Amino acid sequence: MNTDLEGLVVVSVEQAVAAPYVSSRLADAGARVIKVERPEGDFARGYDHLVKGESAYFVWLNRGKESVCLDLKSGADNAVLARMIDAADVFVQNLAPGAIDKLGFPPTELRRRNPRLITCSISGYGDEGPYRDLKAYDLLVQAESGLSNITGNEHGMARVGVSVCDIAAGMTAFQAVLQALIGRAKTGEGRHIDVSLFHALADWMNVPYLQYVYGGKEPARSGLNHPTIAPYGAYACRDGASVLFSIQNEREWANLCRDVLLVPELAGDPLFSDNSRRVANREKLDAIVTGAFAMADRPEMIERLEKARIAYGRVSSMQDLADHPQNRFVTVETPAGPVAYLAPGARFDGQDPAFRAVPALGQQTEALRREFAPAGRVEDAA
Repeated sequence: MNTDLEGLVVVSVEQAVAAPYVSSRLADAGARVIKVERPEGDFARGYDHLVKGESAYFVWLNRGKESVCLDLKSGADNAVLARMIDAADVFVQNLAPGAIDKLGFPPTELRRRNPRLITCSISGYGDEGPYRDLKAYDLLVQAESGLSNITGNEHGMARVGVSVCDIAAGMTAFQAVLQALIGRAKTGEGRHIDVSLFHALADWMNVPYLQYVYGGKEPARSGLNHPTIAPYGAYACRDGASVLFSIQNEREWANLCRDVLLVPELAGDPLFSDNSRRVANREKLDAIVTGAFAMADRPEMIERLEKARIAYGRVSSMQDLADHPQNRFVTVETPAGPVAYLAPGARFDGQDPAFRAVPALGQQTEALRREFAPAGRVEDAA
């Protein structure tokens, strides 16, 4: 299914995570993606050098693209970008607020010149509102959106361990571009898409928002415990490894007591006779569960949970993830050689995807300058 968007041209003036996410997914589907980098390159190339000298984020989010280095403050390079956009179906950008307009590429003007063009701007807070001109990075938006306030445990707040706001914005932008392409096929008209890190993550925050605004419930930071179901959390086993399990109904509660905790009479204890009472008496319940799990190694506890037909998940280390038997992998060529990493979540007709290479900085600069040189000036483009 890597040819679904074949023939589609995407030009992306991008950096970091959010815009590279949407353009990488369009490239995965077969679109031609031209990644416009500043002369020193997308700064995400330097986030780390842990993947054979390359950046983990860059290797993940830039497969299948062509890299061209342009100084957009230069008239000649600015003109090259203009000709690229004239040939594009989709234009994506995530520069600082107002920067793309100052460079001469306001989306409204681009769409006036080419009504079929789909433009997508990704920012911290969107095209309007009092915060529209603020810079925003992932962790800042985790805090601003309220995510940090509900993440962590009784000892304090915590950062989500991946760039969740950037990724949410990239996913939102990808689905919006696909919707716009379907709309264009029906109407012949493109549209402008405004995606922000804040609004993408705020949408994900709707459950705690609704609970608070309509129910007056302030979500508690509960670590690896569910705030409203008990027992539903992570417990350490004798070997130091942890397992997280979930009780969803009274049948499972009885099974847990009998087959896992090995205390069948606990199921009838009035303190724990339904979920509300178990939540109210969570401290006492956790002491019992913690004691039982501490008496056996994780493989044995998992065997008991499976016998009781109770849902569970291992609390995996990075080594556990690397060795996980359910993993699927893709191998992608990079400037430093082939890199194998975890495959995307979707498969089509049971087929493993094959992806194009991650480009070196400016790898296609000369070829793209020639392709998009002014008519009659090909000799000056190299």
